[in-house]
Amino acid sequence: MLRLGIACVGLFVLTSGAMANEITPAVRSELAPTGKLRIGLNHGNFLLVTPGSSGPDPRGVASDLGRELGRRLGVPVEFIRFDTAGKLGDAVRTGAWDVAFLGAEPQRAADIAFTAAYLEIPATYIVPAGSPIRSVADVDREGVRIAVTEQSAYGLFLSRNVKHARLVLTKGPALEVFVAEKLEALAGLRPALLTDVKKLPGARVLDGQFTAVQQAIGTPKARDAGAKFLRAGSQVACIAHSESRDWQGKKITNLTCDRLDFLDKAGSAPAPLAAPSPAPDSVRCRGSSSRSRS
Repeated sequence: MLRLGIACVGLFVLTSGAMANEITPAVRSELAPTGKLRIGLNHGNFLLVTPGSSGPDPRGVASDLGRELGRRLGVPVEFIRFDTAGKLGDAVRTGAWDVAFLGAEPQRAADIAFTAAYLEIPATYIVPAGSPIRSVADVDREGVRIAVTEQSAYGLFLSRNVKHARLVLTKGPALEVFVAEKLEALAGLRPALLTDVKKLPGARVLDGQFTAVQQAIGTPKARDAGAKFLRAGSQVACIAHSESRDWQGKKITNLTCDRLDFLDKAGSAPAPLAAPSPAPDSVRCRGSSSRSRS
C-alpha cells in the first residue's frame, strides 16, 4: 500500500517569503560560485526528468524546482545532464555541479550534503517466468544472481546489505544483462520495473520493497552555508492545488497535482512531511489518500 498523505514534492522552493531573508551572500556564493546555479540532473530517472527532455532545457519536477531555486537566489541556472545517478554522484568530486537531485545514500554522503527527502521511491525486483522466488526476502540466498545498475542508490544499498546472493553490476541497462545472462532477479525502482516487466512475458514484479530511495537535493559537502539553507527550506513546504494558499503562515504554490498523481500511479510517493501538525484538507491534492509504508 502506498501512503499518500500531504503532497510534499514541492519542497522549500515553493515557499513564499519565508526564506527570502536567509539568502545571505555566503549562501549565494556557495550555491552559485560561478555566478550561475549549475544543477545536476539524472535523465535516467523519468520520475524527476521528463523522458526526451533536452540537456540544456529539461522538463520535469527536478528541473522546475531547480529553476525556482535559481530564481530565489537571483542567479541564472545551467543544467548539467547525466545518464545515470552513479555518474551524477561521482561528478561532485570534479566540481561539475552546485546542486543535484539524487538519492541520499551513506556512500554519497561522504562527499555530498543532503537535504531531507522530498520523495521516496520503492525499490524491488523482477523475477523471470517460472521463478520459485515469491517474495523480496527470498532473493538474498545462495545461487541467486541479481542484476543491478552500478552506483545506483538501490545498488549501493544492496552492496551493504546482501549477504548470500551475488550482485551482477552493470554499467548500462541492467535489464539487458538480466535477460542475456538469464539471471534470477533484476533490482530496480518499482516505477521503472513496472514498465520493464511488460517486455518480459511471464515475469513478475515482487510485492514490497527491499529499500526506498530517499530522493533529496545535494550540494558539495564543504559548502556549509548552502547546505544549511537547503536543509532548512526542505522542511517547510508542500504542494497545494492550482492556486496559492496559506498553511501555518507560509504561502505555498503548486507545481501541479497531476504530477503527484502520476508519481503515485507509477509506484512512488511523496516523502513524509516534517511538520508539527497535519496540514488542513484544503492543501491536500485531489486523489490523495492515506497510505502505509510497505
